[in-house]
Amino acid sequence: MKKLAVLTLILLFMAGIAYAKDYEVKKKAGEFDVTVKIDKNPPIVGDNNVTVEVKDASGKYVTDAKVKIEYSMPAMPGMPAMNYKTDAELKGSEYKAKINFAMSGAWNVAVKITRGGKTASLKFNVDAR
Repeated sequence: MKKLAVLTLILLFMAGIAYAKDYEVKKKAGEFDVTVKIDKNPPIVGDNNVTVEVKDASGKYVTDAKVKIEYSMPAMPGMPAMNYKTDAELKGSEYKAKINFAMSGAWNVAVKITRGGKTASLKFNVDAR
């Protein structure tokens, strides 16, 4: 019985650690390896801090690009589509921005990276709660 209680506590502790981790997406965007982190997992209705890491093919951080985040929710019966944009600011070797999901549900997120006149993008979906 004591072993069962210890095992239960260990599982609850590990679940808490897993839940506390940022929402993270790693994808390729053109020639870049991009990691997008949202500080809440799952993302919430309201403000969410976003960090974007952009690395070149050699694994070095790209710090001379312009990064824009676009997020939207498609139209639904009785509700028009919602579209928002924000520019991410370079802080150290990462780009940081704040996005505000206006309501719960599925959101489309696009990260656009412009460098040297070329734009690369990656897309993913999140479910704000």
